Amino acid sequence: MRAALYLTLATLFWAGNFVVGQAAMETMQPLQLTFWRWALAAVPLLVLAQAVDRPDWRAVLRRWPMLLLLSCLGMSAYTLLLYSALGHTSALNASLVTAANPALIMILAAILLRDRPGPLSWVGVALGLAGVLLILAGGNLQRLLTFSIDAGEWLIVAAITVWGFYTIAARRLSVPAITSTAVQVAMAAVVLVPFAAATGAGLPATSSEGWSLAYIVLFPSLGSYLLWNLALKHTTAANAGNYLNLIAVFTAIITVALGQPVTVPQILGGVLVISGVLLTSAGGKAPQRPRSSKSTSSPPSASPAKFRPR
Repeated sequence: MRAALYLTLATLFWAGNFVVGQAAMETMQPLQLTFWRWALAAVPLLVLAQAVDRPDWRAVLRRWPMLLLLSCLGMSAYTLLLYSALGHTSALNASLVTAANPALIMILAAILLRDRPGPLSWVGVALGLAGVLLILAGGNLQRLLTFSIDAGEWLIVAAITVWGFYTIAARRLSVPAITSTAVQVAMAAVVLVPFAAATGAGLPATSSEGWSLAYIVLFPSLGSYLLWNLALKHTTAANAGNYLNLIAVFTAIITVALGQPVTVPQILGGVLVISGVLLTSAGGKAPQRPRSSKSTSSPPSASPAKFRPR
């Protein structure tokens, strides 16, 4: 029961990142939001890593080349693409497309790592792809045939592709979960400093921007990772992965609560994507037993078949 509560809250906070991120993009720049998100989250995450993981920091830092690569992919490139996409498409569209990420990761794993998914997994991939195409086209086949897809949709597809490569690379990293995330966040903040300075990416100028940044730092950046890893002490990674389907559901609920319309193609596409994810998961390897927080992976470094970005 405790694990279910933690996982539900974690996915709720991650869903909020789509909605709040979309609102923030009305007045902020993607680089500005990305830089300050990680700059403000870095120190608290490092403190959290020390408290929860108690890592051997020398051993962790010896893996700095891989951690830097992962930071550039998952923390910098993915986040920049996500917030750029939210400046051109709806939070619901973005969350529904990212819901197909496990299927994309499975395809990349089959190509790059010679994984051999079962037939049920491929059926899930086909369903997920159909759902994504339905969402991208808005129910209008002509948009697909003429490649008349909006910039926001292309950016979110690029974002989940980057995350797919990130997840494949992260499979080779044996660093405690929160520690890995914290170091990557700190590296992203440092790497982005010159770019932020060159573009004048200052702190939020209005109260609404400040509240948006505060939410993104406190809840999806800190709260969700803590709750996720606490939950993984009481349940399997496979079970936790299924809860990630709630991100699109929560995003839809928040969208409706805010008075924004939800279209039939979004509903049908979402059903296809989530059904495809469940089939892909069911056709994969059997879930492992729960492990301690020292060896448990958080979403960024977990099994590619199960996790997708927030």
